[in-house]
Amino acid sequence: MTLDELRENFAFLDDWMDKYRMIIELGQDLEPLPEEEKVRENKVLGCQSQVWLVCRPSTEREGALHFVADSDAHIVRGLVAIVLMIFDHKTPEEIQAIDARPIFAELGLDQHLSQGRSNGLLAMVKRIQSLASLAA
Repeated sequence: MTLDELRENFAFLDDWMDKYRMIIELGQDLEPLPEEEKVRENKVLGCQSQVWLVCRPSTEREGALHFVADSDAHIVRGLVAIVLMIFDHKTPEEIQAIDARPIFAELGLDQHLSQGRSNGLLAMVKRIQSLASLAA
């Protein structure tokens, strides 16, 4: 699913429980992160749940980055999927230019997530932008 498709689906759903279910379903489609990459160096600090994130060169787009991530919590896996929709297969420069907060607000995540989950989302974004900075 693309970010635009997610926006359309969210606009169609009125009930936040339905949106939560959709977020959880998104997490089920994440690219698997091998167990050997679920190490301390790949953990995203600042998340309530455990989140691991790795960065690789994109095979889909020259000069772009590909992110693979996983979490031990179903809802967080879905939130990871949303973050990856925003940043995956973009160049380091594009990644640095993205402010994800308005996208989260547009989806209503800023109003319907706990403070801890919201902080975790921002920690994922910060980690992705840090990895992009290193790759630049």
